Amino acid sequence: MSLFWRIFSLNAAGLVVAAALLLGPVTVSTPVTSGEAVVVGTGLVALLVANAAVLRIGLAPLARLGSAMATADLLQPGARAAVAGPAEAAALITTYNTMLDRLEAERATSAARALSAQEGERGRVARELHDEVGQSLTAVLLQLKRVADRAPGELRAEVRQAQEATRGSLDEIRRIAGRLRPGVLEELGLLSALRSLAAEFTDHGLPVRREVSGGLPPLTGETELVVYRVAQEGLTNAARHSGADRAELTLGPAGNGVELLVRDNGKGLAGTREGTGVRGMRERALLVGATLTLTAAPGGGTDVRLRIPVPGAPTGEGR
Repeated sequence: MSLFWRIFSLNAAGLVVAAALLLGPVTVSTPVTSGEAVVVGTGLVALLVANAAVLRIGLAPLARLGSAMATADLLQPGARAAVAGPAEAAALITTYNTMLDRLEAERATSAARALSAQEGERGRVARELHDEVGQSLTAVLLQLKRVADRAPGELRAEVRQAQEATRGSLDEIRRIAGRLRPGVLEELGLLSALRSLAAEFTDHGLPVRREVSGGLPPLTGETELVVYRVAQEGLTNAARHSGADRAELTLGPAGNGVELLVRDNGKGLAGTREGTGVRGMRERALLVGATLTLTAAPGGGTDVRLRIPVPGAPTGEGR
């Protein structure tokens, strides 16, 4: 029954009862006797209670819809308001759920385009750093070597220092270019790229224990890039923001897919808000239908867990 007919029926029943009492043998004295007051008061209370019950039951689905709208997040899709209640409320909830479906599909499409353009721009910048700036610094390094060979003894030490500074800058540019465009991922595959990533962070002060197993179900190139970028962002957050002094990087089969786990022993998630890095990871996860969760790690710290379903993968025990 629709909300209109529920309220109308209740009000009509109250008016019919009131009219029947007025036309019937029941009378009200002046002044009102106690018995008459009890009858009238009981009838009034009964009508008010019934009216409140009908309104509460009828409007409860709208309250649930309002709560669902307030907590909706397109980066965490799948949550929908339960379709229930009178016909008007059910139709409104169904329309809202359909709108969410459309918004999530449009956001996924636009995010895919944006991230594709971002990866293309990263590749372009990496190539320019490697080809232009890297070659220029290499030429400067060779010139400094020739200068050092001909420089008098009192200037040779300073030229050597300039050589070392240039060599350090060249190494840093190569490292930045490698992070912008993971050539090892394209050339050697995901497992080698993750091992190289863990070694890079270990060399720069954050020891990373890695457990990257073979025998994974086949992944698309887009999925491998998402796994690599999420691992990269998770380790970067651990190194820069969490205060961790060690981390773990694990990749292996889980359930009917693949699971990536980045764990650190830092300060954890208490009192922190999701930044652009975490939202970027969520957007990447949506592109391949993966689920990204951030939880407290055992003993303190943060677990970044990316679970990717792979159609046709053998079912196994999850981590």
